[in-house]
Amino acid sequence: MFGLTVTDLFLSVFLFFSAHFIIRSLLSKHKHKLPPGPNGWPVLGALPLLGTMPHVALAEMSKKYGPVMYLKLGARGMVVASTPDAARAFLKTLDLNFSNRPTDAGSTHLAYNRQDMVFADYGPKWKLLRKLSNLHMLGGKAIEDWTAVRRIELGYMLQAMYESSHKGEVVVVPEMLALAMANMIGQVILSRRVFVSKGTESNEFKDMVVELMTSAGLFNIGDFIPSIAWMDMQGIVGRMKNLHKKFDALLDKMFKEHRATRNDRKDKPDFLDVLMNNMNNPGEEKLSDTNIKALLLNLFSAGTDTSSSSIEWALTEMINNPSILRRAHAEMDRVIGRNRRLEESDIPNLPYLQAICKESFRKHPSTPLNLPRVSREPCEVNGYYIPKGTRLSVNIWAIGRDPNVWENPLEFNPDRFLNEKNAKIDPRGNNFELIPFGSGRRICAGVRMGIVLVEYILGTLVHSFDWKLPDGEKLNMDEAFGLALQKAVPLAAVVTSRLLPSAYEV
Repeated sequence: MFGLTVTDLFLSVFLFFSAHFIIRSLLSKHKHKLPPGPNGWPVLGALPLLGTMPHVALAEMSKKYGPVMYLKLGARGMVVASTPDAARAFLKTLDLNFSNRPTDAGSTHLAYNRQDMVFADYGPKWKLLRKLSNLHMLGGKAIEDWTAVRRIELGYMLQAMYESSHKGEVVVVPEMLALAMANMIGQVILSRRVFVSKGTESNEFKDMVVELMTSAGLFNIGDFIPSIAWMDMQGIVGRMKNLHKKFDALLDKMFKEHRATRNDRKDKPDFLDVLMNNMNNPGEEKLSDTNIKALLLNLFSAGTDTSSSSIEWALTEMINNPSILRRAHAEMDRVIGRNRRLEESDIPNLPYLQAICKESFRKHPSTPLNLPRVSREPCEVNGYYIPKGTRLSVNIWAIGRDPNVWENPLEFNPDRFLNEKNAKIDPRGNNFELIPFGSGRRICAGVRMGIVLVEYILGTLVHSFDWKLPDGEKLNMDEAFGLALQKAVPLAAVVTSRLLPSAYEV
């Protein structure tokens, strides 16, 4: 009836099914064409390959497997971007798809089960926390409004260092920075200093912050092999729970004391008052006590630790390169003189200082692997298939040390940011060669504040003092891995005042 023989019919059916099979095979092959990466071990996958310095191990792997790698970590998949173009593909082109954080022990046990701003899912609650933080603390106008707070608190630190210099005492840099920054943040959030002076209480707080940032950055086996999570083989979860209890008690005390004195600040509410007022918001989104405590934990921990580590690394590099320190002094003496302190308004006139800060962000990014993200849906990058639920790490440390991006990347050379090629590179997330705060909608909320604090505090410390190591001491440049890239050995230095004595008065 249709003019077909049995042979024609058989051939047509055969061709149809053959074509169907080939197309499905091609689609299946394409669908599962994961990025290259190491095979890893049975059950554990690539976890043992990460070692104690995952950012370094992953940077070495990327030399073999390329800018986009895929690793099987236990039962989970992780993709790693190690070049500016790869980072741009994930954090700009696919930003929305990677707008959430993975659920892990750190976000569960430290961040109040993801009720904070850093680990919360991208959605209404996160947007509210981000909006309030920008309006009242982290945005441009808010930062400008608390300029005087930064100046006063930095004055207390300078005074203490000036006294130490005349007593011949060694200054432990991260302890001084933690005290000053905690008090700056405390003045904005609570209308008061958190610590009156350096001592046991402030040092304990610093140690708690460092422990939080370190433990939250560890690769916890239970996060990647959920069936054995209950065993807590590394003891990480137990330490997180104990640390959370300490922070919760501290935040609870702050919260209750503040609530009892709210009437005293009716005419001039601080940031915590604003957050408390939102708890009675007639709108759809309201904050709970837990949301507020979780946000305070974000601000106090990240606000003190990440900026502090950037400043400490910059000072370390300058002590290690005395010619850079001398050149910075010369620029500051020419622009400011030695009769007064450096002011924030001086910074635009100090291009070499700004270049030093950028160089520190490049070589010693505060978050070497950025904060992890996770894919909402399957996607494709560079022709590779990325499954839904894949963890994303952007190796910012590797990008900053890539010889294809930076000439002589292991050298600390601020001049690289003064040439025509790199002068316009900015660390605020748009130039993927330099993204110390990340990029996209989940960029660090405190990026503006971080840059202001690093430039202002580092500049003031350099302008106000000469720096050298105690006699017989050698400079230790080793890193300690965590969410923030700490120095393995805290910087302790001898400082000598450079300004008129009146410049050190509060």
